[in-house]
Amino acid sequence: MKYRGLLLTLGALGLAAAAWAALRGDKGAVTYATATVARGDVVEVVGATGTLQAVTTVQVGSQVSGTISRLHVDFNDTVRAGQVVAELDPSLFEARLRQAEANLASAKANLDRSRAALDDARQKGNRAEQLWTEQLLPETDLETARANALSAEAQVKSSEAAVRQSEASLNQAQVDRRHTVIQAPIDGVVIGRNVDVGQTVAASLQAPTLFVIANDLRQMQVRAGIDEADVGRVREGMAATFRVDAYPEELFPARVEQVRLQPQVVSNVVTYDTLLSVDNVDQKLKPGMTATVSLEVRRADGVLRVPASALRFRPEGADPAAARRPGAAAATRGAGAGGGPGNGAGRRRAEGRTGAEAGGHGGGRPATLYTLGADGKPAPVEVRLGLSDGQFVEVRSGLDEGAAVITGTASPGTAAVGPAGRASASPTSNPFQPQFQRRQR
Repeated sequence: MKYRGLLLTLGALGLAAAAWAALRGDKGAVTYATATVARGDVVEVVGATGTLQAVTTVQVGSQVSGTISRLHVDFNDTVRAGQVVAELDPSLFEARLRQAEANLASAKANLDRSRAALDDARQKGNRAEQLWTEQLLPETDLETARANALSAEAQVKSSEAAVRQSEASLNQAQVDRRHTVIQAPIDGVVIGRNVDVGQTVAASLQAPTLFVIANDLRQMQVRAGIDEADVGRVREGMAATFRVDAYPEELFPARVEQVRLQPQVVSNVVTYDTLLSVDNVDQKLKPGMTATVSLEVRRADGVLRVPASALRFRPEGADPAAARRPGAAAATRGAGAGGGPGNGAGRRRAEGRTGAEAGGHGGGRPATLYTLGADGKPAPVEVRLGLSDGQFVEVRSGLDEGAAVITGTASPGTAAVGPAGRASASPTSNPFQPQFQRRQR
């Protein structure tokens, strides 16, 4: 037992000494992951989420109430404009039609009777006028005959109005009878059926929707909501692409057709509906699919670019603002002109740059990147940046093709990142911190 305790003590001391040696050996031995400035394409995009829909979608309803007696189409059926898709029970409407026809016949009969009474009143009035002229009739009888004639004329007009009213009622009954036969208003495909045979539909204040017919699905639209921060960069005719969950590895092309001015506010987020036209000749896309849209706002082909991680790298104690002060960048480049690792032909020399280049030839926003100086330490370089796609950033001036920029720190033995590589988090060198194995992709 005594020897065993001694061995455990010696082992603990050995582990502590090894940890201390490892920490001391790693102190100051910092290596950097770098990426090479190379040419490539940088595409600035605006992302949005939308829904696929037909260019024209019509909800087919019923203008009259009744019971569904027949259905002539079902889901996914192709229909033509004017084709009968459903019928309501017409018995009640036919009864109303017969009643309207009878009312019209009665009104016409009353009109004939009123006209006959008018003829009789006019004859009696003419006779009374003649007798009164010959002083054979009192004046009161003459006035009565005149009043009877006027009353008969009014009765004729009333009967004529009743006839017109009966004709209107008959026309309404005929229209209602025709509305029991429901027809497709457009050519298209039935994507929705909301009724079955025997179901009663009530068309009171709002017409019930019986079918939903989508126009030609070979041409569709994506209705996407563009955030207010990005809508200013979206223009009609702009190219776009999108993906759907049904085909995750396929990229579908689209084009912006319209940016609607009406804002949509949801949870204090303002978006604008944007319609994108989509060719769907093979009809793989279905209405209602969720589309993840990328709008190509600007594009730069074959330009110098660096990984975006290079912009995020800052050595300990660095002051990027100081590197962009007048003369700081030139002094840094002069100090590193000796040609250390990753330096030399890649960086522009201060004496070789013109005044336009020093001021940011080609425009762009200023930024500071870091390269390895002659002493192996990060050296700031003032550059002008252009487009960014989130992964790469365009370099308009300040660096030449082939230059190596620092993208992060790396432990000894970690390979530098190539031209198209991404910066990764540096693994820790602390022996007391547990190491986790990375998942294989």
